[in-house]
Amino acid sequence: VQLQASGGGLVQAGGSLRLSCAASGGTFSGYGMGWFRQAPGKEREFVAAIRWSGEITGYADSMKGRFTISRDNAKNTVYLQMNSLKPEDTAVYYCAADRSPRIWTMKSMGAYDYWGQGTQVTVSS
Repeated sequence: VQLQASGGGLVQAGGSLRLSCAASGGTFSGYGMGWFRQAPGKEREFVAAIRWSGEITGYADSMKGRFTISRDNAKNTVYLQMNSLKPEDTAVYYCAADRSPRIWTMKSMGAYDYWGQGTQVTVSS
């Protein structure tokens, strides 16, 4: 199973980016998908997650209203639309897949079985 994240880059504060995570090498039916990020010198933190159906999503408090997670199961791809970006959003963003998703673990890194390589997002002030 491989996850390929893309879409990162350099953007000014207030701008937008859309990250993509393409999954391959397995059957992803029922998988939960999540995005996490890690800023320099900080621990990796939860950003957003989505269940297979797309009906259930979760966000970190600081991302609510600015970030939107979605998925296209036909393409085995999950997206993270990021609006109103702030310099503090600068980080490497990772996508992850959970084979046995549960609502109460969707924000936990330990629940995820597969991880992508990360894509750098830099927000300038």
